[in-house]
Amino acid sequence: MNDVLVGVDPQELSVPALVWAADEAAHRRVRLRLVTVAPPLRYGAFTRRSTLLIRAQSALATAEDLVRELHSGLWTATEFLDGPPVAVLRDRTADAALAVLGSRRLGRVAEVLGEASVAIPLAARAHCPVVVVRDPERPAVHPPLVVVGVDGGPGCRAAVGFAVAEAALREARLRAVWVWPGPFPYRDDTEEDLLERRRALSEAVAGWAERYPEVPVEQQVVRGRPVEELSRVSYAALAVVVGRGSHGGRLGSTVHGLLHRAACPVVAVPPAEE
Repeated sequence: MNDVLVGVDPQELSVPALVWAADEAAHRRVRLRLVTVAPPLRYGAFTRRSTLLIRAQSALATAEDLVRELHSGLWTATEFLDGPPVAVLRDRTADAALAVLGSRRLGRVAEVLGEASVAIPLAARAHCPVVVVRDPERPAVHPPLVVVGVDGGPGCRAAVGFAVAEAALREARLRAVWVWPGPFPYRDDTEEDLLERRRALSEAVAGWAERYPEVPVEQQVVRGRPVEELSRVSYAALAVVVGRGSHGGRLGSTVHGLLHRAACPVVAVPPAEE
C-alpha cells in the first residue's frame, strides 16, 4: 500500500513525471513501481505486438536508468502489462499510495474520447491520489509551496490531509485557498459573508497544524472562478492539490480545468471513503 506508481508511456517518455515520482518515492522511502501497459491489439497483429513489446521494454529500461541516476539507492520495480491502460492502471492503484502520470497535452476531445487518453480517466477513477505532471518543468521556487483548494465539499478533508502531508515531506509551505465563486461584480458581498467563509476555511484545516507543526500554513479566501484563481497561484507552487469529488467516474469541472490550465503538477485526491 506504500508504493509510488508511475505510468511509463513508451511513445512519449515524460521525464518530468519520472523526476516527480522518483523524488516522491525517495522522500517517502518506498518502492517506485514503473508500469507500462500495452492496449489490446486485433487478432493477427503479431508484428505490431512485437514492435510494441520492444519499445515498451526499452522505455522501462530507460526510465529505470534515469530514476536510479537521480536517486542511486532507490528501490524500483518494473511491470509490462496487457489490457486497457486505464483499467489496468486503476487496478494497480489499489496497492499504491500515489500514482504519477505525465500529460501528453491532448485536446479536450482527445482526452475524453481518444485511445491515448489516460490521465483524465485515471484521475477520475483511481483508488489513490493521482499526480498529473505537465511539460516542461519550471524552475523551482524557494521555499517550496504546496497549494490546496478548499470548498467544504466531501472530498475536501482528504485533499487537505494529503496536501499538508506532502508539504511536510517536501519541507514546503502550505497555502489553503477557498475560492468564493459568484457573479461579478461582487457589490453585494458583506463583511459577514467574508468572515463566514474564513471560518469555514479555518474549520477545513483545523487540527492539521497540531499534527504537522513544522508546516507553515497560510489561509486565503478569494473571490473569483476556482479554475482561474487556483491556476494563478499555481505559477508559484510545487503542486496544486484538489479533491476530485464524486461524479460517477467523471472529474468535476474544477479538477478538469486545472489539468488543462495549471502551471504545476495537479494532484486529484479521492474522497476518504473511496
